Amino acid sequence: MREQKKLEESAGAEKGSSSESGDSSSDDDYETKKRSGVEGLIEIENPNRVSQKNKKVAEIDDSIPRELSRREREEIEKQKSKERFMKLHIEGKTDQAKADLARLAIIKKQREDAAKKREDLRKVEEPKGKP
Repeated sequence: MREQKKLEESAGAEKGSSSESGDSSSDDDYETKKRSGVEGLIEIENPNRVSQKNKKVAEIDDSIPRELSRREREEIEKQKSKERFMKLHIEGKTDQAKADLARLAIIKKQREDAAKKREDLRKVEEPKGKP
């Protein structure tokens, strides 16, 4: 038993002296710690994992248009539809524009009738007032 203890102590002393003297063994230990479990045994590339690559400003290509987000696309589509509606509205082709024009025509007709009545009343009152 004494011999086994001596062998273990001498082996432990050798391990301690080798880790102190050589940095390469500590690097190897660090890599094995870092790649523990299945990762250390099998090299697997996760297709879902996206590694971020830093780009410099000089490397970015401005000629390629960036893809718009859903909100940006919806906002642009909303603006275009509003412009289209206003164009058709001005031309009088929308239901709302037709209703507005019909109301305006009725109001114009009422104003013209009221103006005629006032004019007739003036003509009738003028001869009476000049005696």
